[in-house]
Amino acid sequence: MKRFLVAFCLSIATAFAGSYDIEEFTATDAGTPDEYITAEFGGQLKTAPADEVSSLQDGRLVVRQKFTDPFGETPTAYQLYQGGKGDLSGLVALTAEGVDYSKLVTTRIYARRGMPIEEDVEKVYFDGKAVYVPGLSSAIAFVDGSMVQLKGDESAAPAEEEAPAPDVASSEEEECDEYDPDCEDEEEDEDIDVKGDLDESNSRADERDYAISDASENATDRFGIADEVRFWTAVGLSALAVTGAVVGVMQQMEANKAKDAYDDLDEVHSGIMAGITSACAADKEPAACEVAMKQYATYNTTEKYTLADLEARMDTNKKTQDSYTFARNLWFGVTAVSLTAAIVLFVW
Repeated sequence: MKRFLVAFCLSIATAFAGSYDIEEFTATDAGTPDEYITAEFGGQLKTAPADEVSSLQDGRLVVRQKFTDPFGETPTAYQLYQGGKGDLSGLVALTAEGVDYSKLVTTRIYARRGMPIEEDVEKVYFDGKAVYVPGLSSAIAFVDGSMVQLKGDESAAPAEEEAPAPDVASSEEEECDEYDPDCEDEEEDEDIDVKGDLDESNSRADERDYAISDASENATDRFGIADEVRFWTAVGLSALAVTGAVVGVMQQMEANKAKDAYDDLDEVHSGIMAGITSACAADKEPAACEVAMKQYATYNTTEKYTLADLEARMDTNKKTQDSYTFARNLWFGVTAVSLTAAIVLFVW
Protein backbone atom coordinates (compact mmCIF):
# COMPACT_ATOMS: atom_id res chain seq x y z
CA MET A 1 0.00 0.00 0.00
CA LYS A 2 2.88 2.39 0.81
CA ARG A 3 4.45 1.76 -2.60
CA PHE A 4 1.11 2.46 -4.22
CA LEU A 5 0.80 5.79 -2.38
CA VAL A 6 4.33 6.88 -3.32
CA ALA A 7 3.82 5.94 -6.98
CA PHE A 8 0.44 7.66 -7.06
CA CYS A 9 1.80 10.89 -5.56
CA LEU A 10 4.77 10.89 -7.94
CA SER A 11 2.43 10.47 -10.90
CA ILE A 12 0.42 13.49 -9.73
CA ALA A 13 3.57 15.60 -9.42
CA THR A 14 4.83 14.46 -12.82
CA ALA A 15 1.55 15.39 -14.46
CA PHE A 16 1.74 18.96 -13.12
CA ALA A 17 5.46 19.33 -13.83
CA GLY A 18 4.89 19.57 -17.59
CA SER A 19 3.07 22.91 -17.44
CA TYR A 20 6.04 24.78 -18.94
CA ASP A 21 6.36 22.26 -21.77
CA ILE A 22 4.46 22.33 -25.06
CA GLU A 23 3.23 18.75 -25.30
CA GLU A 24 1.96 18.94 -28.89
CA PHE A 25 1.56 21.40 -31.73
CA THR A 26 -2.12 21.45 -32.65
CA ALA A 27 -2.78 24.89 -34.17
CA THR A 28 -4.42 24.70 -37.60
CA ASP A 29 -3.87 28.33 -38.65
CA ALA A 30 -1.87 28.93 -41.82
CA GLY A 31 1.72 30.01 -41.37
CA THR A 32 2.50 33.44 -42.80
CA PRO A 33 5.99 34.69 -43.70
CA ASP A 34 7.54 37.87 -42.31
CA GLU A 35 10.82 39.76 -42.54
CA TYR A 36 12.67 36.97 -40.71
CA ILE A 37 11.25 33.89 -42.45
CA THR A 38 10.35 33.61 -46.12
CA ALA A 39 7.76 31.39 -47.75
CA GLU A 40 8.57 28.99 -50.57
CA PHE A 41 5.27 27.19 -51.01
CA GLY A 42 2.51 29.31 -52.49
CA GLY A 43 3.09 32.29 -50.23
CA GLN A 44 2.64 30.34 -47.00
CA LEU A 45 4.80 28.40 -44.59
CA LYS A 46 4.50 24.67 -44.12
CA THR A 47 4.32 22.96 -40.74
CA ALA A 48 7.52 21.41 -39.42
CA PRO A 49 7.94 18.34 -37.14
CA ALA A 50 9.50 19.21 -33.78
CA ASP A 51 12.14 16.48 -34.05
CA GLU A 52 13.53 17.97 -37.29
CA VAL A 53 14.23 21.47 -35.96
CA SER A 54 17.60 20.48 -34.48
CA SER A 55 18.87 19.31 -37.89
CA LEU A 56 17.80 22.19 -40.14
CA GLN A 57 19.80 22.78 -43.28
CA ASP A 58 21.65 26.05 -43.78
CA GLY A 59 19.37 28.75 -45.07
CA ARG A 60 16.29 27.23 -43.41
CA LEU A 61 14.39 28.64 -40.43
CA VAL A 62 11.52 27.51 -38.20
CA VAL A 63 9.16 29.83 -36.35
CA ARG A 64 7.08 28.71 -33.36
CA GLN A 65 3.81 30.62 -33.29
CA LYS A 66 1.49 30.90 -30.28
CA PHE A 67 -2.24 31.34 -30.96
CA THR A 68 -4.37 32.71 -28.11
CA ASP A 69 -8.12 33.21 -28.24
CA PRO A 70 -8.79 36.76 -26.91
CA PHE A 71 -12.23 35.63 -25.71
CA GLY A 72 -10.89 32.54 -23.93
CA GLU A 73 -13.31 30.19 -25.69
CA THR A 74 -10.58 27.92 -27.07
CA PRO A 75 -7.32 26.89 -25.37
CA THR A 76 -3.97 28.33 -26.40
CA ALA A 77 -2.34 26.35 -29.23
CA TYR A 78 1.13 26.28 -30.81
CA GLN A 79 2.50 25.32 -34.21
CA LEU A 80 5.90 25.09 -35.91
CA TYR A 81 6.30 26.50 -39.43
CA GLN A 82 9.29 26.10 -41.75
CA GLY A 83 10.60 28.43 -44.43
CA GLY A 84 13.65 30.19 -45.74
CA LYS A 85 15.90 32.28 -43.54
CA GLY A 86 15.25 36.00 -43.96
CA ASP A 87 17.14 38.95 -42.55
CA LEU A 88 18.17 38.09 -38.98
CA SER A 89 20.73 40.86 -38.64
CA GLY A 90 18.43 42.74 -36.26
CA LEU A 91 18.02 39.76 -33.92
CA VAL A 92 20.36 38.38 -31.27
CA ALA A 93 21.24 34.68 -31.43
CA LEU A 94 20.37 33.23 -28.01
CA THR A 95 21.88 30.01 -26.66
CA ALA A 96 21.81 28.12 -23.36
CA GLU A 97 25.04 26.34 -22.48
CA GLY A 98 24.66 22.68 -21.61
CA VAL A 99 20.98 22.48 -22.60
CA ASP A 100 19.64 20.08 -25.23
CA TYR A 101 18.60 22.28 -28.15
CA SER A 102 15.62 20.06 -28.99
CA LYS A 103 14.13 20.79 -25.55
CA LEU A 104 14.16 24.52 -26.26
CA VAL A 105 11.83 23.84 -29.18
CA THR A 106 9.15 22.40 -26.89
CA THR A 107 9.41 24.66 -23.84
CA ARG A 108 7.88 28.06 -23.25
CA ILE A 109 10.21 31.07 -23.39
CA TYR A 110 9.83 34.25 -21.34
CA ALA A 111 11.23 37.76 -21.60
CA ARG A 112 12.35 37.70 -17.97
CA ARG A 113 11.97 35.62 -14.84
CA GLY A 114 8.91 35.90 -12.62
CA MET A 115 6.43 36.35 -15.46
CA PRO A 116 3.00 34.56 -15.29
CA ILE A 117 3.10 31.16 -16.92
CA GLU A 118 0.65 32.14 -19.67
CA GLU A 119 2.67 35.22 -20.76
CA ASP A 120 5.34 33.40 -22.75
CA VAL A 121 6.73 34.82 -25.99
CA GLU A 122 4.38 34.53 -28.97
CA LYS A 123 6.98 34.13 -31.76
CA VAL A 124 10.27 32.27 -31.43
CA TYR A 125 12.63 31.50 -34.34
CA PHE A 126 14.97 28.48 -34.58
CA ASP A 127 17.79 27.87 -37.08
CA GLY A 128 19.00 24.57 -35.59
CA LYS A 129 21.77 26.22 -33.60
CA ALA A 130 20.35 29.24 -31.79
CA VAL A 131 17.06 30.80 -30.74
CA TYR A 132 15.87 34.24 -31.88
CA VAL A 133 13.23 36.37 -30.18
CA PRO A 134 12.41 39.78 -31.67
CA GLY A 135 13.24 42.60 -29.28
CA LEU A 136 15.13 40.48 -26.73
CA SER A 137 18.85 40.11 -26.09
CA SER A 138 18.26 37.50 -23.36
CA ALA A 139 15.40 35.23 -22.31
CA ILE A 140 14.30 32.68 -19.70
CA ALA A 141 13.17 29.07 -20.26
CA PHE A 142 12.27 26.13 -17.99
CA VAL A 143 13.90 22.84 -18.98
CA ASP A 144 13.08 19.70 -16.95
CA GLY A 145 11.62 21.91 -14.21
CA SER A 146 14.76 24.08 -13.88
CA MET A 147 15.11 27.68 -14.99
CA VAL A 148 17.79 28.36 -17.60
CA GLN A 149 18.87 31.65 -19.13
CA LEU A 150 19.28 32.15 -22.86
CA LYS A 151 22.11 34.56 -23.51
CA GLY A 152 23.26 36.31 -26.64
CA ASP A 153 26.81 36.66 -27.90
CA GLU A 154 27.33 40.41 -27.63
CA SER A 155 30.56 40.20 -29.61
CA ALA A 156 28.64 38.71 -32.55
CA ALA A 157 26.30 41.71 -32.82
CA PRO A 158 27.84 44.17 -35.29
CA ALA A 159 28.35 47.59 -33.82
CA GLU A 160 27.31 50.55 -35.88
CA GLU A 161 30.19 52.77 -36.71
CA GLU A 162 29.63 56.41 -36.01
CA ALA A 163 30.76 58.89 -38.56
CA PRO A 164 33.45 61.12 -37.08
CA ALA A 165 32.31 64.66 -36.43
CA PRO A 166 33.90 67.15 -38.79
CA ASP A 167 36.58 69.31 -37.31
CA VAL A 168 35.50 72.86 -36.77
CA ALA A 169 38.01 75.54 -37.25
CA SER A 170 38.75 77.61 -34.22
CA SER A 171 37.61 80.69 -36.07
CA GLU A 172 34.21 79.07 -36.72
CA GLU A 173 33.65 78.04 -33.12
CA GLU A 174 30.74 79.79 -31.52
CA GLU A 175 31.56 82.06 -28.68
CA CYS A 176 28.96 82.03 -25.93
CA ASP A 177 27.42 85.15 -24.62
CA GLU A 178 27.14 85.05 -20.85
CA TYR A 179 23.56 86.36 -21.14
CA ASP A 180 22.47 83.67 -23.66
CA PRO A 181 20.86 80.76 -21.72
CA ASP A 182 20.83 78.51 -24.82
CA CYS A 183 24.56 78.61 -25.24
CA GLU A 184 26.78 76.62 -22.92
CA ASP A 185 30.52 76.26 -22.83
CA GLU A 186 31.93 72.97 -24.02
CA GLU A 187 33.99 72.75 -20.84
CA GLU A 188 30.83 71.85 -18.89
CA ASP A 189 30.34 68.72 -21.05
CA GLU A 190 33.93 67.50 -21.08
CA ASP A 191 33.06 64.62 -18.71
CA ILE A 192 30.47 63.12 -21.12
CA ASP A 193 31.86 60.30 -23.26
CA VAL A 194 30.00 60.14 -26.57
CA LYS A 195 32.51 57.85 -28.26
CA GLY A 196 32.33 54.82 -25.92
CA ASP A 197 31.25 51.24 -26.63
CA LEU A 198 27.56 51.50 -27.55
CA ASP A 199 26.99 47.76 -27.08
CA GLU A 200 28.35 47.90 -23.54
CA SER A 201 26.29 51.00 -22.75
CA ASN A 202 23.13 49.40 -24.10
CA SER A 203 23.83 46.25 -22.08
CA ARG A 204 24.18 48.27 -18.88
CA ALA A 205 20.96 50.11 -19.71
CA ASP A 206 19.13 46.82 -20.21
CA GLU A 207 20.40 45.55 -16.87
CA ARG A 208 19.16 48.72 -15.16
CA ASP A 209 15.77 48.35 -16.85
CA TYR A 210 15.45 44.74 -15.71
CA ALA A 211 16.51 45.69 -12.19
CA ILE A 212 13.90 48.46 -12.06
CA SER A 213 11.24 46.11 -13.43
CA ASP A 214 12.08 43.43 -10.85
CA ALA A 215 11.99 45.99 -8.05
CA SER A 216 8.59 47.28 -9.16
CA GLU A 217 7.21 43.74 -9.02
CA ASN A 218 8.71 43.09 -5.58
CA ALA A 219 5.32 43.15 -3.85
CA THR A 220 4.11 40.06 -5.69
CA ASP A 221 7.42 38.56 -6.84
CA ARG A 222 9.82 39.07 -3.94
CA PHE A 223 12.43 36.59 -5.16
CA GLY A 224 11.74 36.86 -8.88
CA ILE A 225 10.43 33.29 -9.02
CA ALA A 226 7.08 33.72 -7.27
CA ASP A 227 5.17 31.92 -10.03
CA GLU A 228 7.48 28.93 -9.89
CA VAL A 229 7.27 28.80 -6.08
CA ARG A 230 3.46 28.97 -6.20
CA PHE A 231 3.33 26.24 -8.83
CA TRP A 232 5.52 23.74 -6.97
CA THR A 233 3.79 24.57 -3.68
CA ALA A 234 0.47 23.76 -5.33
CA VAL A 235 1.92 20.47 -6.63
CA GLY A 236 3.05 19.54 -3.13
CA LEU A 237 -0.34 20.42 -1.66
CA SER A 238 -2.06 18.33 -4.33
CA ALA A 239 0.08 15.33 -3.44
CA LEU A 240 -0.67 15.90 0.26
CA ALA A 241 -4.41 16.05 -0.50
CA VAL A 242 -4.24 12.73 -2.36
CA THR A 243 -2.25 11.13 0.48
CA GLY A 244 -4.72 12.44 3.05
CA ALA A 245 -7.67 11.03 1.12
CA VAL A 246 -6.07 7.58 0.81
CA VAL A 247 -5.06 7.43 4.49
CA GLY A 248 -8.53 8.67 5.48
CA VAL A 249 -10.17 5.84 3.54
CA MET A 250 -7.88 3.32 5.23
CA GLN A 251 -8.80 4.71 8.66
CA GLN A 252 -12.49 4.41 7.76
CA MET A 253 -11.99 0.76 6.86
CA GLU A 254 -10.39 0.05 10.25
CA ALA A 255 -13.19 1.93 12.01
CA ASN A 256 -15.72 -0.25 10.21
CA LYS A 257 -13.93 -3.42 11.43
CA ALA A 258 -14.03 -2.20 15.04
CA LYS A 259 -17.72 -1.34 14.67
CA ASP A 260 -18.54 -4.80 13.34
CA ALA A 261 -16.72 -6.41 16.29
CA TYR A 262 -18.62 -4.17 18.72
CA ASP A 263 -21.97 -4.97 17.08
CA ASP A 264 -21.28 -8.73 17.31
CA LEU A 265 -20.48 -8.53 21.04
CA ASP A 266 -23.43 -6.22 21.64
CA GLU A 267 -25.71 -8.84 20.13
CA VAL A 268 -24.27 -11.49 22.47
CA HIS A 269 -24.60 -9.10 25.43
CA SER A 270 -28.27 -8.44 24.65
CA GLY A 271 -28.94 -12.19 24.48
CA ILE A 272 -27.28 -12.82 27.86
CA MET A 273 -29.20 -10.00 29.54
CA ALA A 274 -32.48 -11.33 28.17
CA GLY A 275 -31.59 -14.82 29.47
CA ILE A 276 -30.76 -13.50 32.94
CA THR A 277 -34.03 -11.60 33.15
CA SER A 278 -35.98 -14.65 32.03
CA ALA A 279 -34.18 -17.01 34.46
CA CYS A 280 -34.67 -14.72 37.46
CA ALA A 281 -38.30 -13.94 36.73
CA ALA A 282 -39.56 -16.90 38.86
CA ASP A 283 -37.09 -16.31 41.70
CA LYS A 284 -38.32 -14.91 45.01
CA GLU A 285 -35.94 -11.96 44.69
CA PRO A 286 -35.48 -11.28 40.95
CA ALA A 287 -33.23 -8.25 41.47
CA ALA A 288 -30.79 -10.11 43.72
CA CYS A 289 -30.81 -13.03 41.32
CA GLU A 290 -29.88 -10.82 38.39
CA VAL A 291 -27.01 -9.21 40.33
CA ALA A 292 -25.62 -12.58 41.27
CA MET A 293 -25.81 -14.01 37.78
CA LYS A 294 -24.20 -10.88 36.26
CA GLN A 295 -21.33 -11.09 38.75
CA TYR A 296 -20.62 -14.80 39.04
CA ALA A 297 -22.12 -16.59 36.04
CA THR A 298 -19.83 -17.66 33.17
CA TYR A 299 -20.78 -18.04 29.53
CA ASN A 300 -19.56 -19.62 26.29
CA THR A 301 -18.52 -23.26 26.55
CA THR A 302 -15.25 -22.84 24.54
CA GLU A 303 -13.98 -19.66 26.19
CA LYS A 304 -15.20 -19.01 29.71
CA TYR A 305 -15.90 -15.37 30.43
CA THR A 306 -18.09 -13.36 32.76
CA LEU A 307 -20.47 -10.61 31.80
CA ALA A 308 -17.91 -8.07 33.07
CA ASP A 309 -15.29 -9.51 30.69
CA LEU A 310 -17.73 -9.20 27.79
CA GLU A 311 -18.55 -5.59 28.61
CA ALA A 312 -14.81 -4.76 28.91
CA ARG A 313 -14.20 -6.16 25.42
CA MET A 314 -17.14 -4.16 24.10
CA ASP A 315 -15.69 -0.99 25.65
CA THR A 316 -12.32 -1.66 24.02
CA ASN A 317 -13.91 -2.12 20.59
CA LYS A 318 -15.89 1.10 21.04
CA LYS A 319 -12.76 3.10 21.93
CA THR A 320 -10.92 1.60 18.93
CA GLN A 321 -13.75 2.59 16.61
CA ASP A 322 -13.78 6.15 18.00
CA SER A 323 -10.00 6.42 17.56
CA TYR A 324 -10.08 5.37 13.91
CA THR A 325 -13.07 7.64 13.28
CA PHE A 326 -11.17 10.63 14.70
CA ALA A 327 -8.12 9.82 12.54
CA ARG A 328 -10.37 9.53 9.48
CA ASN A 329 -11.90 12.95 10.13
CA LEU A 330 -8.44 14.45 10.69
CA TRP A 331 -7.02 13.14 7.39
CA PHE A 332 -10.12 14.12 5.44
CA GLY A 333 -9.74 17.61 6.93
CA VAL A 334 -6.10 17.72 5.75
CA THR A 335 -7.29 16.70 2.28
CA ALA A 336 -9.93 19.44 2.16
CA VAL A 337 -7.56 22.19 3.30
CA SER A 338 -4.68 21.09 1.03
CA LEU A 339 -6.90 20.73 -2.02
CA THR A 340 -8.47 24.15 -1.46
CA ALA A 341 -5.06 25.80 -1.07
CA ALA A 342 -3.73 24.02 -4.19
CA ILE A 343 -6.68 25.19 -6.29
CA VAL A 344 -6.18 28.77 -5.10
CA LEU A 345 -2.47 28.65 -6.00
CA PHE A 346 -3.12 27.13 -9.44
CA VAL A 347 -5.79 29.73 -10.27
CA TRP A 348 -3.70 32.64 -8.88
